[in-house]
Amino acid sequence: MPAIDTYKTSARGPAGGPTHLALVTPSDSEDLAQVSQWVYLATDGTLKVTTRGGETLMTPVLVAGWHLMELTRIHATGTSATGIMVGW
Repeated sequence: MPAIDTYKTSARGPAGGPTHLALVTPSDSEDLAQVSQWVYLATDGTLKVTTRGGETLMTPVLVAGWHLMELTRIHATGTSATGIMVGW
């Protein structure tokens, strides 16, 4: 029996939960395949990121779990969090 999607006819905005997930290997030279809406961290740590708006910055230490962030890149240099997954 297929899963029931009660919200399939509802518009989902940028803050909606992820429909797709992908594991991430941080890279200083490669963008994410898709702009993220959400980022999951398996461990506490920092991220060096490039945002959808084009800013590159280092986050403070983030706790493990889900974070709402629209990103184009998660850099290897400066990232200490592990087990990174993105959703969109």
